[in-house]
Amino acid sequence: MPEQALARSFESIGDDYDRYRPGSPDEAATLIVPAAVDAALDLGAGTGKFTRLLVARARRTYAVEPLERMLDVLRSTLPGVEALVGTAERIPLVDASVQVVTVAQAFHWFDRGPACAEISRVLVPGGTLGLLWNRADPECAWDRDCHRIAHPAAADASTDSADEELPGFEPVLRTQIRWTEPISRELYLRRWTTVSSVLIADESTRIRMLGDMETVLDESEQTRERDLFDLPHITEIYVYCRA
Repeated sequence: MPEQALARSFESIGDDYDRYRPGSPDEAATLIVPAAVDAALDLGAGTGKFTRLLVARARRTYAVEPLERMLDVLRSTLPGVEALVGTAERIPLVDASVQVVTVAQAFHWFDRGPACAEISRVLVPGGTLGLLWNRADPECAWDRDCHRIAHPAAADASTDSADEELPGFEPVLRTQIRWTEPISRELYLRRWTTVSSVLIADESTRIRMLGDMETVLDESEQTRERDLFDLPHITEIYVYCRA
């Protein structure tokens, strides 16, 4: 299935996406926006999982997202944010209007060349672009096994979606943050129902995937017969300066 169709699979799950997907550690926002700025844009903002970390760091916060249902959730939880329908390739802001652009869990959906040109356009000279993704911790065997079930072709491949160099930008920082999230067994399994590969699967395949994940949890010493356990994450962070 083309990536655009995978991305559109999120259209009907705004509430579940916001409820079950992990957020980002506050430290990630601090690395990207170490001091208060006048205006910041969260691009591909979804339901505002990362946008909410920008609100305290910017006098004005914009959120741009192509899916109206995701923005409906964002507007309900972050009424002070200016939420706009748009894409990375066509950002509905004027030139040089923000000091920071962030992209959390979304840059891999973008058409990189046109998106970088648009991000550069809306940033002030010397402005900051921050990209970040949550990754499975390779040391957590049971979570990696569940990733293999959901993404059999990509689970053991490199999933970096940014390069050291992006057109129009100079790399400033690449780092990662390790953190742990307490999570219930039910929430962990429901989280997988918001992942694109599970969303677009036919019903029998989806049932099989979730059943295989339950088997993983039943067999792992860290999760067997437990309703609550610790889920480790790695948040990868890339920071760039507009050239």
